[in-house]
Amino acid sequence: MTVRVVVVDDQPTIRLGLRMILEHEDDMVVVGEAGTGADAVDLVRTTRPDVVLMDIRMPDGNGIDAVAALVADPTLPGTRTIMLTTFHDEEYVVASLRAGADGFLLKDADPAELVAAVRRVHAGDSLLDPSVTRDVVARYVRLAEAADAVRSRTASPAARQVLDRLTPRERDVLVHLATGATNADVATALSLTEATVKSHVSSMLTRLGLATRVQLVVAAFDAGLVRPAGDGGADA
Repeated sequence: MTVRVVVVDDQPTIRLGLRMILEHEDDMVVVGEAGTGADAVDLVRTTRPDVVLMDIRMPDGNGIDAVAALVADPTLPGTRTIMLTTFHDEEYVVASLRAGADGFLLKDADPAELVAAVRRVHAGDSLLDPSVTRDVVARYVRLAEAADAVRSRTASPAARQVLDRLTPRERDVLVHLATGATNADVATALSLTEATVKSHVSSMLTRLGLATRVQLVVAAFDAGLVRPAGDGGADA
């Protein structure tokens, strides 16, 4: 199966480099490029790609706004988005997770990492590698607390109510997802089939009114089901 990709970045040289890497693969094709968030939304609605590589900061509408628009579009249920970021974009990474991006990738990732990221997201997994998941969500918690936007170290009763909507098995699956586990990883850990894991993920998204697996991870931290690195680990 050919993975159809749209590349979005305000720098033409970066778009060219990404296109060359992706089209070197036999199973990938770039179906379009855009240089602004607004153009990206129009392009994706026209081409209906499988995966969008979206720069976070661009003129004429940033990538975060573009992702939010794509996630809210009921005609694009199968399109997944990877945000392209740098080490200096903490706040933007947090906002992109909230908007519904399926993951993020550093702009200086090597070609093999880029290709693997596209394949992973296309297969239905979120792109939150175990080595960085907790750091990223911990940053989210710190930023949100600084703005008095969410709970302190203990989840609020309202956040905890999220967990009441889940079955015990769904909670088990969510704990593993929050560590960056793939469907296969979760299936192995819980002695389930991958199809069953996918079913649980789909059920949780519907039950909680969320759009992506990454939003599930953020919800798990908000509710205190999993805690940031250095705060004692998972709390199932």
